[in-house]
Amino acid sequence: MIADEQHEDWRQAAQAVSENVARAVIGQEELIRLITIALFARGHVLLEGDVGVGKTTVLRAFARVVGGNFERVEGTIDLMPGDLVYHTYVNEEGQPRIDPGPLLHHGESLTTFFFNEINRARPQVQSLLLRAMAERSVSAFNREHSFPHMTVFADRNKVEKEETFELASAARDRFLFELTMTTPVDDAVRGSLIFDPAFHDVEALLQQCTAACCQGNQLNDIGAAIQQRVEASPSMEKYALEIWRATEDPGRSGVAIEGVDMQRLILAGASPRGMSALMRAARVVAWMAGRDYLIPEDLQTVLPSALGHRIFFTPVYELRRADIAPLLIEQIMQAVASP
Repeated sequence: MIADEQHEDWRQAAQAVSENVARAVIGQEELIRLITIALFARGHVLLEGDVGVGKTTVLRAFARVVGGNFERVEGTIDLMPGDLVYHTYVNEEGQPRIDPGPLLHHGESLTTFFFNEINRARPQVQSLLLRAMAERSVSAFNREHSFPHMTVFADRNKVEKEETFELASAARDRFLFELTMTTPVDDAVRGSLIFDPAFHDVEALLQQCTAACCQGNQLNDIGAAIQQRVEASPSMEKYALEIWRATEDPGRSGVAIEGVDMQRLILAGASPRGMSALMRAARVVAWMAGRDYLIPEDLQTVLPSALGHRIFFTPVYELRRADIAPLLIEQIMQAVASP
């Protein structure tokens, strides 16, 4: 049994992560909180939003405050799977060389892998990343390479459609959270972003974040301890199961969306992996609040981010996913009675 004092130290580390990232990114408190939850739930994060809202900045800030080695890849249409695992070049003597690529360069000490504009990468590249995310390993140079502490941060530009590739459902399912970063609406925050020169220099902003305030190579052990510590009562287990059934047949649970035939909406509800992800994240919410038991609000906090991209619609409604998915999740939370 891990002592309460140790858990309190870890909670302070989690708080330090959020506070440090908030030094570089203002007006995004809830987004920062959710990414911190994902870190301690040991899940990967996909972040989407309009051009210029700060997606890259917030993910780079998290990479800085999480200790360990960091690698970054730019998604381009000509990127090939091999570019992630090896790098070819000609040395000073004119001899061809092959060196480990970004996934393998740091070996087991790789803790943060940032894939910028992932939807610009070909499906073959996304498939390789899928395995790396799921198994935290790849095969290369005739052997298996593992990176057990790696967290993948990826961002997706949702504005441009030319020379982009939509992520397959299986790839999206590997992300614990799929989050949307929007432009702040508060006038004071907007004023700071455009008038304060401090927010015009990203590199200087990132230097304000304390480097390695949380040790990335300890997150697996911390995450496992959190999952063991936070318990779900029988009533909370029943609540989670009812949410699961509602994702499979929302009409039966009393969910109704105007203009949508609920009997034709769902192709597949949340998977066991999706529900497991929801519960892992909910336990972290409870733990960060200083509790060792779950309450309904813990699940509700992370339900849109954990399940919104894991419920699959029939083709006639899939094109309207951006509008329907948030409404569906909201209706499920209202329809399913909490204990």
